[in-house]
Amino acid sequence: MEAGQQLPTRTFQVTRADLVRYAGASGDFNPIHWSERTARAVGLPGVIAHGMLTMALAGRAVTSWAGAPDAVLDLAVRFTRPVPVPDDEAGTQVAVSAVVTGVSDGRAELELTATCQGQKVLGQARAVVRTG
Repeated sequence: MEAGQQLPTRTFQVTRADLVRYAGASGDFNPIHWSERTARAVGLPGVIAHGMLTMALAGRAVTSWAGAPDAVLDLAVRFTRPVPVPDDEAGTQVAVSAVVTGVSDGRAELELTATCQGQKVLGQARAVVRTG
């Protein structure tokens, strides 16, 4: 990796079935992640993906760029916008891209961008990976 390098965008499909599986794995059964009525009642555009699921997708992208899970040294994000997931077979897509902002001492710093429907869903997203 070199400073200024743009890493290839990774795109992840997210469906309502994925939300069910994530809820089971995480224990987060908040109804905003499965009930259209509840999500709309609290002002959301509809059922939304779990924030930590969105972060995990960013982590999967970082892992693929780093080449191995143990090469990811740090990952941090802020949740800036919900990821609405329609009730159909297609669901939605989360696209994660990155630029290398610095390389030194066997480490690369990445600035991440995660979007859904053209809107940024993670802010201040960054990662540090081992390069050697």
